[in-house]
Amino acid sequence: MFRTIDALDVKGKRVLVRADLNVPAKDGKVTDTTRIDRSAATLTELAAKGAKVIILTHFGRPKGVEAKYSQKLLLEPLAKAVGKPVAWADDCIGPAAEAAIAAMKDGDTLLLENVRFHPEEEKNDPAFAKILAGLGDIYVNDAFSTAHRAHASTEALARLLPCAAGRLMQAELEALAKALGSPEKPVAAVVGGAKVSTKLDLLGNLVSRVDYLIIGGGMANTFLFAQGKSVGKSLCEKEMADTAREIIEKAKAAHCHIVLPVDVVVATEFAENAPNKVVSINAVPDDMMILDAGPASTEAIIDRIGGCKTLVWNGPMGAFEIKPFDAATNAVAQAAAQRTAQGKLLTVAGGGDTVAALAAAGVEDKFSYVSTAGGAFLEWLEGKTLPGVAALEIKASGGCGCGGGQC
Repeated sequence: MFRTIDALDVKGKRVLVRADLNVPAKDGKVTDTTRIDRSAATLTELAAKGAKVIILTHFGRPKGVEAKYSQKLLLEPLAKAVGKPVAWADDCIGPAAEAAIAAMKDGDTLLLENVRFHPEEEKNDPAFAKILAGLGDIYVNDAFSTAHRAHASTEALARLLPCAAGRLMQAELEALAKALGSPEKPVAAVVGGAKVSTKLDLLGNLVSRVDYLIIGGGMANTFLFAQGKSVGKSLCEKEMADTAREIIEKAKAAHCHIVLPVDVVVATEFAENAPNKVVSINAVPDDMMILDAGPASTEAIIDRIGGCKTLVWNGPMGAFEIKPFDAATNAVAQAAAQRTAQGKLLTVAGGGDTVAALAAAGVEDKFSYVSTAGGAFLEWLEGKTLPGVAALEIKASGGCGCGGGQC
């Protein structure tokens, strides 16, 4: 259980909001405002309730103070997202921050400079967290995408001030709880990507939680190889064959059915519109590579999902970045989106390649929830405790990690 901003009395209070505004930028201009736009709901609601909204966030991976990582470039898109001017302080602590906060009126919004300009942030330094806490009366964490990191502004602050989850954090946690916490069954998971080795924890956790584990991408090649299939020149972690077999056995014990391709699209090179053909998984030529699941596999996956109530998605089915090897990903994603629109399927997806793949398929806004959280989303699916989330949980004593404070 965690508190939301519904439980907070924020009028006239200084509210420190940890957002994740670490957005792509080029030549001093933000190129993708998705994270800014998603943070706007919390910021505007708090301001409308009369809070002094003070934004803490990070940008890039600076080594100390580096001008190229200044967050001042966020001001214009942030102001557009919240519908009014946003004030600025060129530090997140000290005289600059204190003066900017002192000048605020109820309903104002202020952006502080990059918290990572201070190395104490990533060290989760208690003294630094205490200084940050001194700038506010209440702490709201709206940055699920950084919740897997125990940093001063994502974890320690929640233990020093009355705290709650912002609307974006709330949406993430509720979506993930519905997908894996207490899902409506049957549950399917699509797991794709290049390597089994990067998703061992994920696969190990999912086989005990889902009814169908659909494996695609380069990972599927490793599983096929582990079953004695020839995969030609395909991307394949042959050294992971024993591990793949262990996962298959673990799935059997958990009554989880692993779904692998029965046919594949092969080509001689990894290139746009490379000459290709569809072959059975028993007939992959030695001089060709698997770049996508075939049409029979795609139909089988769509049929399998058609009997499910919940779908979790992480990773593409094939080399979706280049045509025509995006066909399986697109078809399965569009079928899932259609069932979502019909109210027959809860669809929760996340991870960098996943978001890009669903956007390319034209369904990014047609799933029940698409997370932009990346690493935090993956760690949640792996069953790991996220420090930033744990710090918000309501303790039996009635506190939320804020020293028993009234939240």
